[in-house]
Amino acid sequence: MVGNKMFAQVEKEEWNQWRSVSEQISVGLRDVVGNTPVGMVAKDIVARQVQYMKSLPLEAAGRVSEIQDRAIEAVIRGERPDALYEMIMASGDVAASRAQMIARTEIGRATGALTQARALAVGSEGYWWRIEGAGTRPSHRKMKDKFVRWDDPPTLDGMTGHAGCLPNCKCWSEVQIPEPRK
Repeated sequence: MVGNKMFAQVEKEEWNQWRSVSEQISVGLRDVVGNTPVGMVAKDIVARQVQYMKSLPLEAAGRVSEIQDRAIEAVIRGERPDALYEMIMASGDVAASRAQMIARTEIGRATGALTQARALAVGSEGYWWRIEGAGTRPSHRKMKDKFVRWDDPPTLDGMTGHAGCLPNCKCWSEVQIPEPRK
């Protein structure tokens, strides 16, 4: 009984610390996205990705823009795709599985765009494609550990995009950081 209370207290304190740090990160990230060239580049990258969203039934320009803005906000807040999923479902014109896929994909695109913008800001030319695990698509598995240039995203299964930015993609980019100038 005493052990359970102690564990619960430690868990509560850790949660409060995590929330405090998370809020600080969110404030800093909001500043980066809203007030720096990195943020402008990230927003531009996300906007350009609209051309790859060929089969979504909710492609009215305003709807896509609304989803992208909400995805960027979710990344800033450190949210999971659930809130974006709820927003998409509220429209009432999309199946639950489709809304889930769109939410996951858009969070991935927003995260990828921010990563790419930060990487470009430090002079990175590309990244190494990393994969999630057993459920990885064969085309993505073939990309494992390959170097991909930021200016030349691969086309896999008829879709063009970087690691983590394709529909339901759980891959990620391990950014190449250039050596410091001497």
